Amino acid sequence: MPTYPPTFSRSNVLVLGATSLLSLLPATLISQVESLLDSHRVEDAVHMAEQQRKKLQGNITIDNDEADELRYVYQRIGFQCLTETLFDDAGRHLFDGALDPRALISYFPELCGGLFENEDSVDLFSGVAECMPSEESIDDITPNTKTAPAAIELRNVLKLTATDMLKVYLRKWRMKRKMEDTGPHGKGKLFPEMKAVDTVLAKLYTESNETAELLKLIEEPNEIVLSELEPYLTRFRRISPLCRLYRQRGDDLKLLESWSKLVSGDWIDIDVTDPLSNMLGLLSEKRDRALTLQWGIWLTKYDPDRALKLLITTSPTRRLKIDDELSLLQQIRDVNPLAADLYLEYLVFTRRAQDPGLHNQVATQYITQTLGCLSDESISKLWRAKVASYSSSNADTPFLSYFASTTPESESKRIRLKTILFLGGSSLYDPSPIAERLQEHQKLFALELAIVQGKRGNDIDALNILVHSLRDSTSAETFCSLGGDIISTKMAQSLGERFGLQQWSGLYVPPGSGPSKGRSGALPVVPVKSQKSVSEERKRELVKVLLEVYMKGTEPMVDRAVSLLNAQAMNLDVTEVLPTIPSSWPLRTLSTFLSRSFRRTLHAHHESLLIKAIASCENLEVSERTWEVLREQGAIVEEAVETEDDESVADGIHEKVGGLGLELDEKVGLRGEHGSVIDIPPPDPAP
Repeated sequence: MPTYPPTFSRSNVLVLGATSLLSLLPATLISQVESLLDSHRVEDAVHMAEQQRKKLQGNITIDNDEADELRYVYQRIGFQCLTETLFDDAGRHLFDGALDPRALISYFPELCGGLFENEDSVDLFSGVAECMPSEESIDDITPNTKTAPAAIELRNVLKLTATDMLKVYLRKWRMKRKMEDTGPHGKGKLFPEMKAVDTVLAKLYTESNETAELLKLIEEPNEIVLSELEPYLTRFRRISPLCRLYRQRGDDLKLLESWSKLVSGDWIDIDVTDPLSNMLGLLSEKRDRALTLQWGIWLTKYDPDRALKLLITTSPTRRLKIDDELSLLQQIRDVNPLAADLYLEYLVFTRRAQDPGLHNQVATQYITQTLGCLSDESISKLWRAKVASYSSSNADTPFLSYFASTTPESESKRIRLKTILFLGGSSLYDPSPIAERLQEHQKLFALELAIVQGKRGNDIDALNILVHSLRDSTSAETFCSLGGDIISTKMAQSLGERFGLQQWSGLYVPPGSGPSKGRSGALPVVPVKSQKSVSEERKRELVKVLLEVYMKGTEPMVDRAVSLLNAQAMNLDVTEVLPTIPSSWPLRTLSTFLSRSFRRTLHAHHESLLIKAIASCENLEVSERTWEVLREQGAIVEEAVETEDDESVADGIHEKVGGLGLELDEKVGLRGEHGSVIDIPPPDPAP
């Protein structure tokens, strides 16, 4: 500790002796104050110090020695007050003496924590250091009474007063340093005591529940030691300041952990209004894939929609491998099965995952949800009534359109429409287990079962269900037109627009049509499968099967069979149809079909004759044009040899090698004796 020399006043009286020189000096401020303090006359000492301060303030320039003397005096007075438990006065005088706040903080070991090391030290006047209280804490300075209730209450009041004194002291010291830092000579100046000041002051604000002051301290530039303040904030559940400190220091991991405890209810702080949104916002801002996966999966438990959107939008530019997608899907399912179902739909409908396993999961999920709707008796009765009503109405509209138009809006209706659209639109799932589950409710889910049977290639079973169980001849004929599909692209898109199912209707979009638009704010849906083109042979085959199904029906099916014959006459061969017609049918029921078939057959016959005649004419015309060319250029004519033994060959006729024919030189008569060609003059022109 440094030792400062005492300051002496000037002497105006000198006494000259024979062997000495004496000076009459007034008592120094320090000696007077110390004398007063020894007599416990604290107020007189304070008065004397105040007089000296006013004197110094009146000077144009301040002498540093006199300023140090005044600080010494105030510190001595302050510690004397501290010893006598006059804590308010002690704090005021110690601040006037500019005591390093760390010296005062050291008397509050519960607030010091790990702020100070053994080798840490502060500068003090040696005289002040000698007069400091020898006790290690404020608790030791206050009267030690453990039995009398009144004494205990007094001790508590004194402890509270001492704590308030420290708080005021640190607040004033912080303000002082703030003003010095913003002054002309304070920029960039280091204040080593500020870590202790800010940290202890924050602890005091935390204990006294002064949240506004604590937040103000945190928002301003500060040197709070977070590791020291963190346990305090956690213990007193001051989570909002703690989160602000984490964000201020860039500790995203601890910030997310704190918010997560608020979301889960482990912590409660009304000052943090929406920790869930805070987590989502921070993860979106950072776009850290590892951090997003860790917390995005956890957030699906509390907000599946926004958590999945976060996981999707922060995915890497390159798509994850299917194994990684499946792993992520399973992790989400472990946390929240509902969120996993939504993510599965995203993979299948938006990311166009072509993995059969994913499509099987979607199909199983939808069937489970649809069958689960039957647990509600009102829904089960409603759907059964719809099937019975449609089957007895002989309506020309498909059952799917009838169900969608007449069923009241509900979540169960939406689930069933999603199931139907997916079963009809995807070709990657395994239809066999789906058919087995639907078989138990084949009357209620006749349409779904027919779709699945069509996917299995069981055309007869699918048409039998549509015609005889559901009485949906329109869908049966659509089945034939689309080559085994029941739902057309037009109907799927219509349902998608009416009920907000664009993702599911996107399964039917033909290639080149572009992605279909989902609901507002949803991602575009890229078609997984397009409506396949159907060959005429396939259509004719299915029409024949449908006609056989109609033939096996009751009386009302006769009209449908006749309508089919009339509508699909071009796809039916009359010679194949007539043997299947029951002899009991009157001829008039087939008159239209027969007349159209005969007319078409006769038309085809006449058309073939015309084509043949036109082709013959074209051949003759070509032969006529090429004769003159061949005549001018000459040609080698090959004819078959009549007998292999005939060796006599006329002049100009040579036997072809191998005896397969003769080469006839048509210009042999035009050659001379030596084989030269004879010129023949052109004929005279006509008169």
